[in-house]
Amino acid sequence: MCGIVGYSGPQNSVGPIIEGLSRLEYRGYDSAGICLKINNELQIVKKEGKLDNLKALLNESKPFSNTGIGHTRWATHGAVTTDNAHPHGNEIFAVVHNGIIENAPSLKKDLIAEGFQFKSQTDSEVFLVLLTKFYKQTGNTLQSISKAFNLITGNSAFVITEKASDKLYAIKRSAPLVVGENKDNREAFVSSDPFALVGFAPRIYFPQDGVICEGVVTANDVTINFYELDLTPSSRYKFQANSMSMDTTTKGPYEHYMLKEIHEQPALVDKLAAFYIKNEGRKELDSLKGFKAPAWHLTACGTAWHAGLVIKNYFEQINRQRADVDIASEFRYREPILNKGEVGLFISQSGETADTLACQELCKEKGIETFSIVNTEGSTLFRNSDKNFLIHAGVEIGVASTKAFTLQALTGYLMSRAMEGTLDDPKLFSEIQLLSNRIGELCAQSDSLKEVAEKIYTKKGFIFTGRGKYFPIALEGALKLKEIAYVHAEGYAAGELKHGPIALIDENIVNIAVVGPELLEKTVSNVEEVKARRGIMVVVGPKNSPEIEHLADAYIPLDFNGLPNLSPLYVNVALQFLAYHIAKLKGTDIDKPRNLAKSVTVE
Repeated sequence: MCGIVGYSGPQNSVGPIIEGLSRLEYRGYDSAGICLKINNELQIVKKEGKLDNLKALLNESKPFSNTGIGHTRWATHGAVTTDNAHPHGNEIFAVVHNGIIENAPSLKKDLIAEGFQFKSQTDSEVFLVLLTKFYKQTGNTLQSISKAFNLITGNSAFVITEKASDKLYAIKRSAPLVVGENKDNREAFVSSDPFALVGFAPRIYFPQDGVICEGVVTANDVTINFYELDLTPSSRYKFQANSMSMDTTTKGPYEHYMLKEIHEQPALVDKLAAFYIKNEGRKELDSLKGFKAPAWHLTACGTAWHAGLVIKNYFEQINRQRADVDIASEFRYREPILNKGEVGLFISQSGETADTLACQELCKEKGIETFSIVNTEGSTLFRNSDKNFLIHAGVEIGVASTKAFTLQALTGYLMSRAMEGTLDDPKLFSEIQLLSNRIGELCAQSDSLKEVAEKIYTKKGFIFTGRGKYFPIALEGALKLKEIAYVHAEGYAAGELKHGPIALIDENIVNIAVVGPELLEKTVSNVEEVKARRGIMVVVGPKNSPEIEHLADAYIPLDFNGLPNLSPLYVNVALQFLAYHIAKLKGTDIDKPRNLAKSVTVE
């Protein structure tokens, strides 16, 4: 959600800023802008709509500037307009902002009473005005940033440039922020995502909350300084080499990033299993051997929440440990009962999901251990958790998560087996290898799923159903379809069909039923109920099952043999392909679906 890129150095800042913003388009946005320091003045160019609109304006003027900041905005406060687009600036500073200033209305009221004027409807401009106010009092940029930041509440990341110098400044609270440098080229960078800095900044830093970052470029060197809010030097940051390669930023032979990421899953499944069972990750899992919690509190949003539902089944059925799964935006507001010895397990691809972070903070306040299943090392969730289990999915660019779900659920399964002390069971590694092979077969045969999509893509609504361990997959299948194809889709437990949803069934509604070998007879009766009401029936079920195949308008046969625990992950990939092909037939923007953001960093 929202993208930030800043640059200071000897080159024209327009190139790296626009390239970085282009890489962050997948995060979701509705306007874009850039501020460049030209002839000792801050010049802002911004436009609502796609980044191409901003590029067109820049192509006309062809500006050159050694220092600049850019932003892609996903609207929260104020309509999608050029005035509300970032950066916001005046004769002293320009600012870009991700997040929400929760007390912006009261601060704005006070500032207006003091005679300050505002040009936009955004909360972000409040920080700019505060910064300007304090600078006029102190004449010191670092002091002004500290004073302004101390007054605001809410999760935010700010990047600031000033008329008085070519320095870049940044500060954040529970929002993603990374600072980078290239010593060889004397360049300083800042971004909301290290992905934007691949190929530009070989050294990157992750500051903790409340640390002011200052990028200083001189004729001979580049230096990144870190300060606490009292302006004493800070060591609260993490350094790492930016090891990502350009391969992660390209689609290769695939038409869409989503398709590429679906096809990456077989290799990633193998890699994760090797990491946790045979290689350096084994030590992390062995620390769980014999671990028993009175209760697990699994918390996540969207696709990660569905992965949590799969993991809940593993913890309860294999480990016989109670596991509750909460939507993060609901968890802390329902006043959950949290007792000593229980564990909070937080699932997130980005590690920056605002609601999930708030739940993790609540659990820490209540004195219970917090674990994470996360993709992004160095993220806020990773840094704040007592124990982390990385899913090693690599960069996921498609907004609709695919490979992250598979690897989140698989990581939960490995945690479950680790608690039982059965990581050395040869059947475990064999089942995971078989999962990889079966997903590979789906990738090779996805044209058959395209044929199914061609039969149903014009229908007006879709109901996904599944029983037992396939119920979370029904939810995830419906979410994936509605995200990228913009059609109404709902997921239900198959037994719930007759308790309301069946009222929707007619010749324009498709029921996509996930049918495993388990409880097959009961599921057949659900299919017959839909057929009796003229519904379109698509069944994802076991190969060689004539008792149900003859009832289906379209049948997707899968080989469930040998996957007693991991078949939900296998089935889900088939639904990913189905959603992809339906969306492609409908002509939607598959990688960047409307109104959505990859990383939701606000409530």
